Amino acid sequence: MTTPYPFTAVVGQDDLRLALLLNAVSPRVGGVLVRGEKGTAKSTAVRALSALIPEVETVAGCRFSCDPLSPDPACPDGPHEAVGAVARPARMVELPIGASEDRLVGALDIERALSEGVKAFEPGLLADAHRGILYVDEVNLLHDHLVDVLLDAAAMGASYVEREGVSVRHAARFLLVGTMNPEEGELRPQLLDRFGLTVEVSASREPDQRVEVVRRRLAYDDDPVSFAARWAAEEDALRARITAARALLPQVRLGDGALRQIAATCAAFEVDGMRADIVMARTATALAAWAGRTDVLAEDVRQAALLALPHRRRRNPFDAPGLDEEKLDRTLEEFADEDPGPDPDPDPDPDPDPDPDPDGDPDPDPDQDPDPDGGPDGGGPGGGQPRGGPEDAGGPDDSAVDGGGAPPEGGVPGQREPDAAGGGTAGGGAGGGEQRPVAAAEPFRTKTLSVPGMGEGAAGRRSRSRAEHGRTTGSRRPRGPLGKLHLAATVQAAAPHQRARGRSGPGLVVRRDDLRQAAREGRESNLVLFVVDASGSMAARRRMGAVKGAVLSLLLDAYQRRDKVGLITFRGGGAELVLPPTSSVDAAAARLEKLPTGGRTPLAAGLLKAHDVLRVERMRDPARRPLLLVVTDGRATGGPDPLALASRAARLHAAEGTASVVVDCESGPVRLGLAGALAADLRGTAVTLDELRADAITGLVKSVRTAGTDRKAA
Repeated sequence: MTTPYPFTAVVGQDDLRLALLLNAVSPRVGGVLVRGEKGTAKSTAVRALSALIPEVETVAGCRFSCDPLSPDPACPDGPHEAVGAVARPARMVELPIGASEDRLVGALDIERALSEGVKAFEPGLLADAHRGILYVDEVNLLHDHLVDVLLDAAAMGASYVEREGVSVRHAARFLLVGTMNPEEGELRPQLLDRFGLTVEVSASREPDQRVEVVRRRLAYDDDPVSFAARWAAEEDALRARITAARALLPQVRLGDGALRQIAATCAAFEVDGMRADIVMARTATALAAWAGRTDVLAEDVRQAALLALPHRRRRNPFDAPGLDEEKLDRTLEEFADEDPGPDPDPDPDPDPDPDPDPDGDPDPDPDQDPDPDGGPDGGGPGGGQPRGGPEDAGGPDDSAVDGGGAPPEGGVPGQREPDAAGGGTAGGGAGGGEQRPVAAAEPFRTKTLSVPGMGEGAAGRRSRSRAEHGRTTGSRRPRGPLGKLHLAATVQAAAPHQRARGRSGPGLVVRRDDLRQAAREGRESNLVLFVVDASGSMAARRRMGAVKGAVLSLLLDAYQRRDKVGLITFRGGGAELVLPPTSSVDAAAARLEKLPTGGRTPLAAGLLKAHDVLRVERMRDPARRPLLLVVTDGRATGGPDPLALASRAARLHAAEGTASVVVDCESGPVRLGLAGALAADLRGTAVTLDELRADAITGLVKSVRTAGTDRKAA
């Protein structure tokens, strides 16, 4: 067995180590999610923790690790009466990203069912992790249905299996630890909430600390056994402290004052539901036990809030986790003396202040701002942001740019749009140079744009696919190794041959040709490639704000569908791959926010860049089907006959069968219809910004699918 890296040898990462230790003291805290960039010792620290967990005593022969002092009465291996106990180290079970649901929760023992004719349950990883650690590396890449099962078991402390004629319930209480790199995609907010604590980790920028990290790692790699021996005393001391804190935990008192601070903090930060309050209470109690105290103090509540609340404050999927510590301190101070219990030290003096405040406040705070709005500039006349009406809706800096007046359609005040109908001058006018980024309009809900046909890509929520998970639509002979067995079809195929095969016992004689695999239909994720026009013709503030709002809305949809996304922009002299295809949809939203505008409209360059990106992605992941979203008004400038160049580039995508949608951003009373012509060249469909909203998109989905059917017929 490989010698694990000592937990006490991890340099820095104080929050990470504390969160792991608190869960070791009290697994009811609910686990910890570790977020951070690659190479920050996330996995090393988690694996090192397993050596510190005290040994557990289990019922001899029980596959579900029942405690001999209080065995589970519903244990599938029970009942346990007068059975010996064995001690073993606490297990650390790793859940691979590619694990199946059967491997996680367990399933019918097919071998015994077919050979002996008995219905037996084969435990999964949740049973193996009971009373130990369940570790999921890159949890954000785990299939959603597995995450749901995993977190439900962690919340309930039990696993329920109802499948293939098997009905089993067994205890599954474990320390859940997940690690993830946010660059590879985020967890959905509702899944984030199921983790008790979250910590952000990053590499130190201190040279001395980085030197020590390298020195220790090299020493460990050269001789793991000797390195671990050097830290044995520290490991033993930490293990003893965990044991002592566990013993002290039942005696820790969570007073009414601390409980009110917890409730007030959760209310002040507007977290959803009551899970945050419960997690904070358990975390504060564990902190007190870890410190060797039997009373929860305000400092415990503060630390608990810093660990339990940041990931629960995300109101939007693209919001970064975080917590305003100044607001936290104000809330804790405000409710510090609000304990409704009796005063432990009443003052007999009825008038302790010889010079009371004339307003009746016996202890005025000289540092408190008397202005409830935060000062003389907190929103009064002449202070703060200028007050505006509907004309200010484009962003906080509209008044400075627009001069307080409404711009003409398609341009800024006093300037001519340079890209009218494919004309214009290079570098001239308002669109010739780069303009400041415009804030996105309010995003809206869209319906799904799906790729036509049946795919076989990674699991997701967008297009139809043949998948390992989903509803069973039939059975088929396995091609290659057997996947998900279709038991009924297998038995049906083998049954007519039992007499000829000489069956004499209760079992079923099954041969390879009898095996049938379940055919399932699910949903796949796709590669959604955005090609966004950022040229001068799109530079009008209201128009670009609406365009960004539409793209952001589609990004939100891609986030929920678990798609990969890429972002290409074209302006000036060419096209740029702003964001290579990635699962980190929030990275695309960040790039979109900073997107500048101005210059010519090289539409053909944008489409050709998209063609190159899709060609590479098809080689990297041939099973993932693309959806091309071109956001433009259809205009093209630069070079001889730019519209013809764009048409030829669009036909390249059509020839390869790429599903395409053109989001037509043209506005104003006179419309040239260029976006519709582009959609025809792509053999896709065109939709206006208004048609992207709500039910109006239903017809668009049908059009996309119809276009795909027409391509197949052609």
